[in-house]
Amino acid sequence: MADVITLSAQPRDRVGKGAARAVRRAGLVPAVVYGGKETPLPVAIEPLALRRHLETGAFFTTMIELDLAGKPHKVLARDVQFHPVTDRPEHVDFLRVSADTLITVDVPVIFDNEETCPGIKRGGVLNIVRHAIELECRADAIPHALHADLSTLDIGDSLHISHIQLPAGVTPTITDRDFTVATVAAPTVVRDEALQAAAAAQAAEAEAAAAAESAAEGGEAKEGEKSEK
Repeated sequence: MADVITLSAQPRDRVGKGAARAVRRAGLVPAVVYGGKETPLPVAIEPLALRRHLETGAFFTTMIELDLAGKPHKVLARDVQFHPVTDRPEHVDFLRVSADTLITVDVPVIFDNEETCPGIKRGGVLNIVRHAIELECRADAIPHALHADLSTLDIGDSLHISHIQLPAGVTPTITDRDFTVATVAAPTVVRDEALQAAAAAQAAEAEAAAAAESAAEGGEAKEGEKSEK
């Protein structure tokens, strides 16, 4: 993770719902810095800069330098609460970190070469099992995204975590299996046709079996009539 976000922050001397509402009325976003075996530090953030960084899609996977009255604090954003109607950020939780801090973070998956994927070109459908993968890594080495190559997948193929190249020192939190990230499924029309064909074949077999059984019963009846005569 090479990029570092810089955000200016102001200290807050009060906490609680009433204090947070007062901060919002002043046009700022209340936030708190916690972790690192230190006392939680309430701060306030300028909303325009915060929204600008949120829109990049990498806010949670980028180290942030919080400038608090000229004193830098290395943090990572761990949670943002949004207003249910306006969708504006209402509160941010920041975690204190250092370069060596080990953290767990969800990293989005980008699926490359979808336009050249053989299975999709044949009408298959990309079924994404995991849009993001939970990883463990150092705070200064979080990948912004993982890239999954679809260029060799055909209908019925699966893409597993082992097919995705992870940066050095980065590991998935799931280690007991080679879990599936995506599959290329057969199109619905093809599946329906296959099911219909299978059902028709079963019906034909059942009809043939019934006809054979009926013929056998007819033969036995004729033999019985001959015996009585």
